[in-house]
Amino acid sequence: MRAFATLEPARVRQAAAAALPGPLHGLPVGVKDVLDTADLPSQYGSPIWAGHRPRADAAAVALARRAGGVIQGKTVTTEFATRHPGPTTNPHDPARTPGGSSQGSAAGVAAGFFPLAFGTQTAGSVLRPAAYCGIAGFKPSYGLIHRAGMKVMSESLDTIGVFGRGAADCALFAGALTGLDFSARPEAAPRIALCFGPGELLLTEDSRARIEAVAAACARAGARVTPVPLTAPLRAAVEAHPVVMNAETAHALAWERNATRALISPVLTERLDWAESLPATALIEGRATFATARAAFRDLMAEYDILLTASAPSEAPLGLEATGDPACNALWTALHGPCISLPAGTGAAGMPLGVQLVAPFGADAALLGWAGWVERVIGA
Repeated sequence: MRAFATLEPARVRQAAAAALPGPLHGLPVGVKDVLDTADLPSQYGSPIWAGHRPRADAAAVALARRAGGVIQGKTVTTEFATRHPGPTTNPHDPARTPGGSSQGSAAGVAAGFFPLAFGTQTAGSVLRPAAYCGIAGFKPSYGLIHRAGMKVMSESLDTIGVFGRGAADCALFAGALTGLDFSARPEAAPRIALCFGPGELLLTEDSRARIEAVAAACARAGARVTPVPLTAPLRAAVEAHPVVMNAETAHALAWERNATRALISPVLTERLDWAESLPATALIEGRATFATARAAFRDLMAEYDILLTASAPSEAPLGLEATGDPACNALWTALHGPCISLPAGTGAAGMPLGVQLVAPFGADAALLGWAGWVERVIGA
């Protein structure tokens, strides 16, 4: 399955013996290889950085160790957490992608190599792999988990997230990293906005049916479920996302593009060349579009607790040359609020399907509480 970019079993045993007391005491943690580790190489999925050894842990990694977590190894990422995939396969079918860019982390949790793992998301790199691999993936509000020591690509979008078997695992991990209490359970059923989102036209029949079935189950359990459309500001943010993501990535990789351009994949080079062909004002305008959309989403969600949508357009696609389409995730990443993908049965090919819950910025504790409620309702 090739989930690990680096694995040193002897070092893991030593770390486990010396694990600090805390909420993660002794729990193995996979670390996506765009987060620095002082005792393991950090190669960012690129030959440019082969063998690179940072002096310090990323802040998130250091906090995981402080909470008692044991770093199991570095997990495979796509090239700089962008498009070009690594060698990881889906643990449910080696002929299918595990998703990306957090492919090694999601596949490793699904395979039982470690119960918790770090991911990062710029478009759909936590939510989509979680759905494809049949686990939970939580992308917190932007900035909730500090990015110091991360190989940041998109300043406006990159967010550190976590994987676990279910919502409670994600809540435990995120709480240990932030010191926040994510254990509360809601006392009543939620008000749910049902939105098939910008990826609606890509949804397979079984994916759409699964979302509808989850919505119906929630309604039977007492939730108020209301279909809502994408408003114009949200649609504009969908269009702005690739501009902001690729323009900021071109800035982030300025040294690599200057010094080692031949070692960057053709697919990434093409996207960054395109971004650099845009007027410099396009990035500023895209960021402004995001800001308008965030305000519009706050207004939309004033009458709702969570939004229910798809985690991915389909089951994990066949082939390892690509990691799937992030159309179901990119908008919600741009809005900076928390999102979680929950396992929700299987599709026509017997592969996992997921559903995504979204909340406004800062509502992380509430979202995780509602996620547990939805899990119980659908028997996930």
